Amino acid sequence: MYDVMSDDKLHEECGVFGIYSLSGKNVSQDIYYGLIALQHRGQEAAGIAVSDTSGPMGNLSIKKDMGLVSEVFHKEDLQKLEGNIGVGHVRYSTTGGSRVENAQPIAMNYIKGSLALVHNGNIVNASELKNEQMYRGLAHYTTSDSEVLAYEIIGERVKAGTIEEAIKNAASKLRGGYAVVVMSPRKLVGIRDPFGIKPLILGRKPASSENTSKEEFDESYTYILASESTAITSVGGEIIRDIEPGEIISITKDGIASDRGLCQVKRAHCIFEYIYFARNDSVMDGIEIHDARVNAGKALARKSRVDADIVVGVPDSGLAAAEGYALESGIPFALAFHKNSYIGRSFIKPTDEERRTAVHMKLSVLGNVVKDKNIVIIDDSIVRGTTMKQLIEMLRKAGAKAVHVRISSPPFLYPCYYGTDVPTAKQLIASHHSSEEVCKSVGADSLEYLSVEDFKTMVGDLPLCTACFTEEYPV
Repeated sequence: MYDVMSDDKLHEECGVFGIYSLSGKNVSQDIYYGLIALQHRGQEAAGIAVSDTSGPMGNLSIKKDMGLVSEVFHKEDLQKLEGNIGVGHVRYSTTGGSRVENAQPIAMNYIKGSLALVHNGNIVNASELKNEQMYRGLAHYTTSDSEVLAYEIIGERVKAGTIEEAIKNAASKLRGGYAVVVMSPRKLVGIRDPFGIKPLILGRKPASSENTSKEEFDESYTYILASESTAITSVGGEIIRDIEPGEIISITKDGIASDRGLCQVKRAHCIFEYIYFARNDSVMDGIEIHDARVNAGKALARKSRVDADIVVGVPDSGLAAAEGYALESGIPFALAFHKNSYIGRSFIKPTDEERRTAVHMKLSVLGNVVKDKNIVIIDDSIVRGTTMKQLIEMLRKAGAKAVHVRISSPPFLYPCYYGTDVPTAKQLIASHHSSEEVCKSVGADSLEYLSVEDFKTMVGDLPLCTACFTEEYPV
């Protein structure tokens, strides 16, 4: 699977969705639409697992495959996935490889029952845990850190009195960034890594229009755990709150329970959720994503003013920052690119020439907007530099007089180990070229980046993981 511009972008690894209808309603359709709302977080594979809490233990139904959510599931599939509790997943692989065996949910039966697990992130000590599991005879072969996590929970569940206790014991051994939702026959359990690197949000969907306090448990409600708020609101739900870093939350017919035993003082939320990963209409850790990106654009304008006629953004990731740059600088904002939304993500390009053609198919320039103009173009990042170079060539061919590049993140210098697909330093153009060299390479008239210090303008005092810019890894 391949986005026509994806080889020059960072990728989030996955999106997770869990749901429990306490009134017994079928949840497969809500999972489907929740995954559609999370599709930007992973386009290689999708899966849904459901169960009926009133039925026998282990009556789990599952379907998963390679492809977009709309390609994997059809009406007949959802009709067969009957149950009032379930989990769903969209995947972009950074570990384990891109193959159907690594699609999620991961479903397993064991001596005390069954579970289905969905996972976003990366367990950096997965190899160590895997070797331990093989030594104990718990697992013979695993292909991903998600499977390692599932086996770890099962190993602990044999000894623990509850699934929550097993998850807590397993999580205490993990190092990395993760958000996990586990469906057991009668419970939906979520956990977020102690640093808060990966997001996880709690919401609910009312059975009627009558409002009750968000803190009040209601047996007629459907409760949801998801990577982003937009997945909850897309199915008619409302946000309750973000799961705290290190918190384990359990939803049962008797209520919602929270265990904060793994919570810690030090936190490090992934800055790239706010720069690029999260959908523009999401709210994460109390921060409006769109507002954060607009504020980044404003900070860029204050840092590096330039004499220009218009400000344009690269769809869709650069538009909010471009809006902010225009507001702060007083330079008019304009739409310079038309985005073809129907290219899809399976366009195959085996040659460099076809890769170049693909960018032109994805984006086209509005010639009358850019002709004879001095332009400021805003994007969220420069990874390899290939896409920006082609966009600048397109603008110049359409008659632009000058193209000044402004990037709403600092230069990428180091890889990420927590479930973000940042390539090796050799593939990061800024890691072995100065800003002046990058500017010349992409064909810009000038180039400026956001600074790490400007993140405070974006997200206030939220503690951040900025390792891909600073090499200061929290784990």
